[in-house]
Amino acid sequence: MLLDGDDYKIVPFVPGGYSIKRADRAWEVRAAHALRRQVFCAEQGLFAHDDRDGHDAGALPIVALSWNAGMAERVVGTVRIHAHENGLWRGSRLAVARGYRRTAGLGRELIRVAVGSAHARGATRFLATVQQANISFFESLHWRLLDMATVCGAPHGLMEADLAHYPPCADHECAVVAPRRRAA
Repeated sequence: MLLDGDDYKIVPFVPGGYSIKRADRAWEVRAAHALRRQVFCAEQGLFAHDDRDGHDAGALPIVALSWNAGMAERVVGTVRIHAHENGLWRGSRLAVARGYRRTAGLGRELIRVAVGSAHARGATRFLATVQQANISFFESLHWRLLDMATVCGAPHGLMEADLAHYPPCADHECAVVAPRRRAA
């Protein structure tokens, strides 16, 4: 707490760092699904109760973890990748927890690790269906818009990553720690 005149002002805790990695622990996978339900069901109303589908069984979940006292403590972002045929991979269900959006570039890093992980697994093309509001963000990360579609009643763009900007990375090489931004 900080003294603010005669009153105490509570300052929310901000983690000192984050890591992005393949979810390989049961609690990470559970927390990633819970975050997806929060974002896609509760906040956005795209799904009624759960956003899981047939891709989850074979998908590789990737998570952003916040760190406290040298330990991972919370899943604050997630995305999943899944293979199709002939080198085609797709990414989907990119979500960052409210309060962590625009923090340390978590969305950008989740995308980098997702595409790099698929590239390391033999991807020759990487596609994603992106909500319309996020198309320009993806374009700034070397993605191109292929087509527009309506998904769950909302406009989305079918987009393709330029793999030349996403070098392959093995799971242990993809983990990154992104320091938090300091307030000005």
